Amino acid sequence: QSWGLSLGDHKNDSQCMKYIISADDELNCGNPLNVSVTVSLHGPSPVTTFGPKACMLQNPHTVMHIQDPASQRLTWNKPPKSVLVIKKIQDASLLQPFKELCMFLTEVKDMIVYVEKKVLEDPAISDDENFRAITKKFCTFRDDLDDISNRVDFIICLGGDGTLLYASSLFQESVPPVMAFHLGSLGFLTPFKFDTYQSQVTQIIEGNAAIVLRSRLKVRVLKENWEKKARVDEKGIILTNGDNESSRKAVQYQVLNEVVVDRGPSSYLSNVDLFLDGHLITTVQGDGVIVSTPTGSTAYAVAAGASMIHPNVPAIMITPICPHSLSFRPIVVPAGVELKIMLSCDARNTAWVSFDGRKRQEICHGDSITITTSCFPVPSICFRDPVNDWFESLAQCLHWNVRKKQNYLSSEDEEF
Repeated sequence: QSWGLSLGDHKNDSQCMKYIISADDELNCGNPLNVSVTVSLHGPSPVTTFGPKACMLQNPHTVMHIQDPASQRLTWNKPPKSVLVIKKIQDASLLQPFKELCMFLTEVKDMIVYVEKKVLEDPAISDDENFRAITKKFCTFRDDLDDISNRVDFIICLGGDGTLLYASSLFQESVPPVMAFHLGSLGFLTPFKFDTYQSQVTQIIEGNAAIVLRSRLKVRVLKENWEKKARVDEKGIILTNGDNESSRKAVQYQVLNEVVVDRGPSSYLSNVDLFLDGHLITTVQGDGVIVSTPTGSTAYAVAAGASMIHPNVPAIMITPICPHSLSFRPIVVPAGVELKIMLSCDARNTAWVSFDGRKRQEICHGDSITITTSCFPVPSICFRDPVNDWFESLAQCLHWNVRKKQNYLSSEDEEF
């Protein structure tokens, strides 16, 4: 039994995407030949019986994330009608590609095009009389006010990797498929070239493409709200409402690359406690710590000495930044765990946190950062397939394992 992965119809996107679909609720542990198959959206799951009598205790909340990259294909429940075009702001080189793409989508494909309002406020676009007739057909929005999560069928990004990160931040729950064109500086996450955009966009609209599901981090920042929590009575004694969540301020983010906790402008070492599923595993003493997705492993984390992880691997990477310890190595933990970062009680200074390089804020004593894998990944459309695209990016963008090739040794040379 199999299920197609459909990302076009967003009417039921209020429910998070489930990683596991069970074909049968009952598991016959006594007979290893009669085992119900657990089907994942990402591929087959492993056998859960071991020998004639042993089996894994089933947990309805278990997330098994064994992926088969070749099986991840884009299909549509209904033909797509709307598209969000995201352009890097204040980049003159993207004006002509942006205009060509929007005219193609509007005039040729008869699509409803969504564009940010600040993009159309660019004088190079607003003053173009020939393009003005096209802009009148656009649907505009503001990222800080309008919710377009249920209006857009897929996304096209024009720019670099930062444009894709920005597109991810616009959707706090279900994300439409993202097609990213390489028009920026690095282009590790943007596999498409704009030269043949018409045929490539047409292919996506027809639903013939491979995708890679880039996992995101669900991050919850809980900050002490001292203004509401503390009050002074008539005798000048400070009273508190107790250490409960109602007296705190919580904010939640969806992060595609990484969460970075650092020492900020202070000259002291960062001193933060790291918890895993409620247990203190270590205290980070150094410049900070990076908690990244597999997609973010090739960003800040790899610059700090971490390994590179393929986006299909269900994992969270923890990488220290310049740790004051010779034995503190980066580690990879399962995607289902919950990490918690708090300022150590004896820390000399506060810490600072940022999410994909944005929303930077100070973390003080009593504040906490909770991180786990989100159930709303970013479906990134591939140029060829998840494996080839990733290794192509490693070679072209990061020059991975580039070396002058060793000369061939002939039989005559071997004699000497």
